Amino acid sequence: MAVPTLSPAERRRALTELSEGPELDVLVVGGGITGAGIALDAATRGLRTGIVEAQDWAGGTSQWSSKLVHGGLRYLQQLDFKLVSEALRERELLLDFLAPHLVKPVPFLYPLTHRFWERPYVTAGIGLYDALAHIGAKVATLPFQRHYSFAGVQRVFPDIRPGSMVGAVQYWDGRVDDARLVLTVVRTAVRYGALAANRARAVDFPKDGSGRVVGATVRDLETGAELTVRAKKVIAATGVWTEQTQDRAGAEGGLKVLASKGIHIIVPRERIRGERGLILQTEKSVLFIIPWERYWIIGTTDTPYHQELRHPVATAEDIDYVIDHANVVLDRPLTRDDVIGTYAGLRPLLQPGTKAGGDEQSTKISREHTVTEVVPGLISIAGGKLTTYRVMAQDAVDLALGEERARELPSVTDRTPLLGADGYLALTRRAAGLGARHGWSEEQVQHLLSRYGSALEEIVDLVADRPDLNRPLAGAPAYLRAEIVHACTHEGALHLEDVFATRTRLTWEQARHGLDAVEEIADLAAEALGWDGRRRAAEVEAYQARCRAEDAAAGTADDAAAAAARAAAPDVLEIVRGG
Repeated sequence: MAVPTLSPAERRRALTELSEGPELDVLVVGGGITGAGIALDAATRGLRTGIVEAQDWAGGTSQWSSKLVHGGLRYLQQLDFKLVSEALRERELLLDFLAPHLVKPVPFLYPLTHRFWERPYVTAGIGLYDALAHIGAKVATLPFQRHYSFAGVQRVFPDIRPGSMVGAVQYWDGRVDDARLVLTVVRTAVRYGALAANRARAVDFPKDGSGRVVGATVRDLETGAELTVRAKKVIAATGVWTEQTQDRAGAEGGLKVLASKGIHIIVPRERIRGERGLILQTEKSVLFIIPWERYWIIGTTDTPYHQELRHPVATAEDIDYVIDHANVVLDRPLTRDDVIGTYAGLRPLLQPGTKAGGDEQSTKISREHTVTEVVPGLISIAGGKLTTYRVMAQDAVDLALGEERARELPSVTDRTPLLGADGYLALTRRAAGLGARHGWSEEQVQHLLSRYGSALEEIVDLVADRPDLNRPLAGAPAYLRAEIVHACTHEGALHLEDVFATRTRLTWEQARHGLDAVEEIADLAAEALGWDGRRRAAEVEAYQARCRAEDAAAGTADDAAAAAARAAAPDVLEIVRGG
């Protein structure tokens, strides 16, 4: 099967085919994890499928999560065993089969603060969590719980503050590079025939004489051109923009969502001595301290958000909140000087009792998400979480097909490994030889395998053609120069900010937003994407303006001031066209 690419040429071909080719069975609007999953589900059922995203892939919400694949311990407290079982089943699928290169096991310590009654209570809860994960599972990916006294906690997490707990129970979940998961799902959908275009906004939903939506008017934001895409069904997976999407279609009812902001801070790995993650209860949210390769991710918050939806940012109050709550358990308190990056995202919280009118055949509701046909021909999906994206996608396509045809043409995504998963485990056995052959350290090999899996061969091919791409970036040595070129030729990056924010994590995982590498990355992107000197300069200016605006926002007191500070940076397309 041909290797799928999201190159600019393939994007142009997809847009042409969307407008000039035969009618689609399904057009997906929204390129976050839910929309990407829907496109993959539809394409693997043999449906003619298209997907468009107004921003970059994962650009709205999906790349700003806590980067966890988990069952949701908190739902056990609500006795929602079905929901937890479903999420744990999806966690196991991702860890073991669908995406083992992207989803990795991570141990967490659940602190105990009371000496006698709490340990049996927590033991029972986490024991049930473990049991639900193993019941019916073909492979038991993660270990069962383990208990620690406070002295035991100190051995595995030396920077724990004395007196902050009397012990802990260790349990396991999964961590994921959420943006790369979205990119990989989109590329896998393209492998099975989906037509995909980022930075292409659905601006209208034309209807036939009976009032049925028959497709979408899509604006290519790169050129300003508009095209008409005909489709039997349109599925909108637009997250916090759900209501705006429904309004464009003239829906009288529809789903209602509340935007809730969550922020995370990034701290260098050496700043906190620990080998496990921590889960902490706060008065507003659950706070995770999550270990990654070179840093810790700490968050999140959970606050209603009423500003412009496109660019949520962390405020000084947000950052201080996370630091203060992390310091409750840290023996060496964090300060603002320890924070090398931040990011913020908006959760689309589905509001109860707000589905469109109609019979049961037009709506499918779960505890976490709802799928409904808001007007004939247009299906809307909202709610849910990253872990269960595949189930959400299946529900949406089932509804689009109708009950009878969905039975005849069931989903196969639980048996369809994502790009890079097939052959990944065998490749890990050859990691030492792979490193020796290309001069990569063990750390570099693990970095590449965890990003690309067996699709690492694409990087190998680039390096074989151009040995200079085998060098690490001078200003960001965790990444090879080949990865920047690959982001442009295979993964759909159209702008410099796409490389920094989505294809790599440099905008928040490295101090100064990764600006120490900006000139070298701009040179590589310019060559790969055919930019002239003026365009290259405009891209650098746009990214630098974004970084300045986010830094200014991080010093503000509230969301309104932060939004105003972030708005000072023009959109990249404004700068590119105006330059």
